[in-house]
Amino acid sequence: MLILGGYGAVGRRLGTVLRTRGHLIRTAGRDAARADLPLDVTNPAALRAAARDADVVVNATGLEDPALIAAIAEHTPVVELSADTGYLAALAGLEPAAPVLLSVGIAPGLTNLMTHAVAARYPGTGALDIAIVFGTGEEHGAAASAWTYRLLGRDFTDPDGTPVRNLTVAGRFDLDGRTRRLYRADFCDQHTETRLLGRPVRTWFGMDTGWATTSLALLARVPALVRLMPAHPRFPGSDRWLLQVRDADGPRVTMTGHGQSDATADAAARAIELAPRLSAGVHHLPEVTTLDEFAVPHRTRWH
Repeated sequence: MLILGGYGAVGRRLGTVLRTRGHLIRTAGRDAARADLPLDVTNPAALRAAARDADVVVNATGLEDPALIAAIAEHTPVVELSADTGYLAALAGLEPAAPVLLSVGIAPGLTNLMTHAVAARYPGTGALDIAIVFGTGEEHGAAASAWTYRLLGRDFTDPDGTPVRNLTVAGRFDLDGRTRRLYRADFCDQHTETRLLGRPVRTWFGMDTGWATTSLALLARVPALVRLMPAHPRFPGSDRWLLQVRDADGPRVTMTGHGQSDATADAAARAIELAPRLSAGVHHLPEVTTLDEFAVPHRTRWH
């Protein structure tokens, strides 16, 4: 397996998990001092050559260029770790000769599998809500912090076609016995699931402390304040994360764990193992497996 950018915050954790699961891993990138294979990942010809020697290629670089994924997927399965809505939509338009697997972490990834599981138990056309709560004590890499900051001040499209400003529309959720205020956010899982299930899916986001969630909501209303924030924020709090998918008229499922980054790496590793067996084309995780089959080691409760 070849991990592009395998020496970054995400790639390092992922490589560790894959090695623990018995896989031979090589990392590739421009930093010759840290990569097993020095490689200009923006060069399609070089990518094609490197990919031919791998069973599967994982893009952990943070670079979001459909042309590069298309170059790899001419011959080799690809797993894309990005969570960017627009980029994943662009990848969906590819017609690769090898499989390309998307939505492979926690959110997107586990949230997609949970949403499909709820829809399977309670088929219908009503709205489904995805709740995502991350720990303020978790140490995030540069890409994750930059992605969060990019949400601020931006709009996205609701399933009903209306514009929504990130982190300004609030909703209440009963999460593990506590009522929490979460805010609409442009996670790509809601767009993928709305399309796949044919029913509206909306994602809501918050942190594990009320003050941190409120601070994000304030930043969303005054985006200029972002320049005062640290590039890699880490605040007092836990590393506990929580996911929930609810149907207002039916079941809900809640998943909890500790260490968002480690859980993301674990989920991605399980997805990567599926990729070589898939047919050619672009796939999202819930199109190739189920929540039960994926069998992640996190506490999962139906209620």
